[in-house]
Amino acid sequence: MTQEINKAGEWLVVCLCAEWCGTCKQYQQPFAEMAAQFPQMRFVWLDVEDHEELAGDLDIETFPSILVAQGEQARFLGPVLPQPAVLVRMLQSLLHDAGAKPADVQQAQDLLQRLLRADDLPDALR
Repeated sequence: MTQEINKAGEWLVVCLCAEWCGTCKQYQQPFAEMAAQFPQMRFVWLDVEDHEELAGDLDIETFPSILVAQGEQARFLGPVLPQPAVLVRMLQSLLHDAGAKPADVQQAQDLLQRLLRADDLPDALR
């Protein structure tokens, strides 16, 4: 995983979800379709229960939650409305706003580093 994503400036969009979550199940297909809309970004669907070691002590209370990173810099971590247009607008905004950072930078960076080091992260959607 590290070799694939660690390219300078490459974008990573991770949907943190759970298999039991009905909202996540409905969001999965539109999320996969966004991968085609943003070919410059790598989209990953990550079940936080199947990959507890990656989620760490991250307490996700709202699904879907999204991590967006550019290279080794986390740009967003948090819940989003389960409407594809919301994430599309956010990604378009982040592409043009180099200064945007997540509210809890350390938590987002810690999660990103675990993902970058992971050997068993699910395949990217693109």
